[in-house]
Amino acid sequence: MITGELRSKIDRLWDAFWSGGIANPLEVIEQITYLMFLRRLDASQTSREHKARRLGKDIENPIYTDDTDALRWSRFTQIERPETMYELVSNGVFPWLRRLGGDESTYSHHMKDARLTIPTANLLTKAVDILNDLPLDQGDVKGDLYEYMLSKIATSGQNGQFRTPRHIIQLMVEMMNPGPGDEICDPACGTAGFLVAAAEYVQREHSEALLERKQQLHFQKKMFHGFDFDSTMLRIASMNMLLHEVEEPDIRYRDSLAQNVADEAERYSLILANPPFAGSLDYETTADDLLGVVKTKKTELLFLALFLRLLKPGGRAAVIVPDGVLFGSTKAHVGLRKTLVENHKLDAIVKLPSGVFKPYAGVSTAIIFFTKTNAGGTDHVWFYDVTADGYSLDDKRVPLLPGDKAGPRPDAELDETEHAKNNLPDVLTRWALRDGSEREHPRTAQSFVVPKADIAAQGYDLNLNRYKEIVHEDVAHRTPSDIIAELESLESKIRTGLSELKAALG
Repeated sequence: MITGELRSKIDRLWDAFWSGGIANPLEVIEQITYLMFLRRLDASQTSREHKARRLGKDIENPIYTDDTDALRWSRFTQIERPETMYELVSNGVFPWLRRLGGDESTYSHHMKDARLTIPTANLLTKAVDILNDLPLDQGDVKGDLYEYMLSKIATSGQNGQFRTPRHIIQLMVEMMNPGPGDEICDPACGTAGFLVAAAEYVQREHSEALLERKQQLHFQKKMFHGFDFDSTMLRIASMNMLLHEVEEPDIRYRDSLAQNVADEAERYSLILANPPFAGSLDYETTADDLLGVVKTKKTELLFLALFLRLLKPGGRAAVIVPDGVLFGSTKAHVGLRKTLVENHKLDAIVKLPSGVFKPYAGVSTAIIFFTKTNAGGTDHVWFYDVTADGYSLDDKRVPLLPGDKAGPRPDAELDETEHAKNNLPDVLTRWALRDGSEREHPRTAQSFVVPKADIAAQGYDLNLNRYKEIVHEDVAHRTPSDIIAELESLESKIRTGLSELKAALG
């Protein structure tokens, strides 16, 4: 968590960009990221210089040479005349930045279009002064500040789809428990939030394993893979990973639904994703091997088909989907759910509150957890009905609890009242018990287990409200949330019945 003082500094910087004529939030983040990255490169060079002096050797893999020393952050930020600094950064630093990493690196490929678009020398000076005053070398301040900037995308209109709330990402990563040997992929990576969270988890939970040279190389070069078809997103994602200490991630251009995946098939052991939904593609622009899994134009179904292709046998996935995926009655919807249940191992459905993606979307969503087996394996499916994620479910999304009681792994234990405001720690606790005591839970509970036979009997409907049971009692003794849950269940059954009736009538 960042302090109010740091937050106010970033807000001042953000406001300066907007008043300076840059209104696109992605462009603001991109320009700030370039400057943060340049400061980090200078700090890394300084660290290598200190190490070389201690050892009495030459600098190992220097970032800057004698010829490019003037392009360092610590050099150009000392230039007193704003116009002179602006000229050097625009015509010296950025051309050098575009070549950094060599001609063959994925980093240089994304950075080939990097340009300074800050319009004035005075705005560049103000940005440099504010960034110079930020403690980017302390703990994870750098990562927290970056996440705070990314959160601003969500409040800026049409670009909000690129960001999944950090605490939801962390919940999914904690539940998937990535290990140092995993190969992790997000085929719609946006700003690389899932990959960053997975990297942080592995660094925290498997720090000793990463001391081994082979594991460290795997972590830096082979563990993280992200695809997107927006060049700005790729640059931000690449620098986001670098700012979080992953030096050579596989972040690359790929139109995941349009390109055949033969060269990527069965390559990854873990997929974490929140793919775009509510989209529709023409069959002609969709990869043939995905249409072979599910014949549909719906992007949310095509992405699930893609994940099944990308995962190696035994590979796992945690994916956010719109509720319609769980109960849609089209042939494609039912067929894909049947495939997950009968041909692979469907592990869990975690229903999220409809306000999770506010203020920019109010769609109801859930997280699907499954394991690719090619041989079945589903015996029971675990369901959890998340009613609170620690934030208000209106457009403001204000925290309901202090920072030490937020997220899936709070620093302090939550009491019953606090649990009602943040279910995520309970999700994590009960997930670990899904093959044990959770099987004894009645279907009136917040979490319960449903046998595969019951799901098959319901036409592979995965809507939690299809299986949740309501305890009928005097209305006066029931809470509003109980009544809402019952009405949602009734609505779901009516919707399903209407869909089945329409299908029967042709």
